[in-house]
Amino acid sequence: MSAKPEPAPILDLIEAFRRSKTMFVAVRLGIFDALEQKPQTAAELAATLNLHPAALARLLNACAALGLLECGNGVYRNRSVSSTYLVSTSPETLSGYIVYSDRSLWDLWSHLGDAVREGTNRWTQTFGGRNALFDFYFRDENSTAAFLGGMHGLGQLSSSTIARAFDLSRFHHLADLGGATGHLAVAACEAYAQLRATVVDLPPVVPFAQKYIARSAAASRLDTLAADFFTDPLPPADLYSLGRILHDWGEDRIRLLLAKIFAALPAGGALLIAERLLDEDRMGSLHDVMQDLNMLVCTDGRERTRSEYQRLLRAAGFTGVQAVKTGTPLDAILATKR
Repeated sequence: MSAKPEPAPILDLIEAFRRSKTMFVAVRLGIFDALEQKPQTAAELAATLNLHPAALARLLNACAALGLLECGNGVYRNRSVSSTYLVSTSPETLSGYIVYSDRSLWDLWSHLGDAVREGTNRWTQTFGGRNALFDFYFRDENSTAAFLGGMHGLGQLSSSTIARAFDLSRFHHLADLGGATGHLAVAACEAYAQLRATVVDLPPVVPFAQKYIARSAAASRLDTLAADFFTDPLPPADLYSLGRILHDWGEDRIRLLLAKIFAALPAGGALLIAERLLDEDRMGSLHDVMQDLNMLVCTDGRERTRSEYQRLLRAAGFTGVQAVKTGTPLDAILATKR
């Protein structure tokens, strides 16, 4: 009789959502921000944040067990990973993306079964008729700031690598379409002294982009343009970029956008794409396939393989399509117009 398999993988998955929610709630309650100011006991922190002391102590112990906090003699303090990525004022913070995950993705994923049953995103089901992704996130200034802060933190993990994945020294003007806070355009201008860039995004986004751009050493070579890249004319450029844009949309809209970009480019111009690349069998790392499932519940799009992007780009007229796995959350594609 063969031995029973160990149940550890199943038990781990049963508890996985508990670990996520523990971190989500700790960020939203401001625990890491408060402890960054000074280490505190559970009682002190409860008074600071107006929380139940005994219940807070249990949450803090869970955060310590997760490796997010240290505790000695009843005093809690941030570990360096929390100071870097969970404190809202850190330049590398991911707290905005965590809040976005807690407020939006958590509820959307609760309807994953219906998404698989019907093959459509869950916006209407989750948010009571809101099925326009960006109308929801840009509904007011606070929502816009939270969403863009989340995308900025996540984008910074890849942007510098994306900007250096190919030699962009022959280009002079980058138009970053849907560029949000401009983290990709900033990284490109900081990597290439000859490059100027325009961050193109919707009117509610532009003031936030300008604030982030102003912090860059290359700010004098960066500007913004309020526009909808689907409906408005594109600014002149010899290099366009799309970072985490194409995975939001279905094939028809992608074809229209790629044709529009191709028509706007001069000969020798190119399109730089930052997206997660699935393996050709549509598998890949756990992060890859989880993100593909995320797109099912969130959007009309999906993650794609290298050959799927190549087909779309070549159908639009691009040649010399190159793709690079970067080892960061996003991979890089460069497509040239001969």
